[in-house]
Amino acid sequence: MPRRKGAPEVNAGSMADIAFLLLIFFLVTTTIETDAGLDRMLPPIEPPTEDPPVIKEKNIFTVNINKNGQLLVEEQILNIKDLREAATAFLDNGGAPQGSPEYCSYCKGKRDGSSSDNPSKAIISLKNDRETKYATYITVQNELVGAYNDLRNRESQRLYGRDFVDMEAEYLNPETPSSVRDDLKDKVKTIQDLFPQKLSEAETSSN
Repeated sequence: MPRRKGAPEVNAGSMADIAFLLLIFFLVTTTIETDAGLDRMLPPIEPPTEDPPVIKEKNIFTVNINKNGQLLVEEQILNIKDLREAATAFLDNGGAPQGSPEYCSYCKGKRDGSSSDNPSKAIISLKNDRETKYATYITVQNELVGAYNDLRNRESQRLYGRDFVDMEAEYLNPETPSSVRDDLKDKVKTIQDLFPQKLSEAETSSN
């Protein structure tokens, strides 16, 4: 009587190879979402001074966001879509009288004596409520930064024939040749000095 053959054995080695290949596949193809943040360059830490500079109230542009997403700009209700224009008018006002050390020769604003003296003195103060929606806060911040960029683009076009944001992006790009970056460095700083970004983000309030 012929002997019965046993059940065929499973090649575990092949299954291990397949599992290993699948693991590599998922590791290579899987993407992990990350929260988008804000690209901001913080100012350097300055040593404390005994006599802090006196800031005139007219040189501060106050923007408050309540928990409902409403804007109170210079103690007046303002629509977000009008914020950039209002911030631009403040930064570009050039209210210092002609002949004074603070006179802004390149400003094209109304030169209102009750508003900012010049861009180097102008400060935008942004404050929000603890319950303010994150999307609203980012939208407001982007409009304020956009006001700076619009004015910088204007002066960059006047002096160098190109937008500041493009010039800055090329300067910050590590792939840009060093010779080109050296040339862009002074130009970027010149425009930044004309309209320095002084955006103060105060601590949140709990109303």
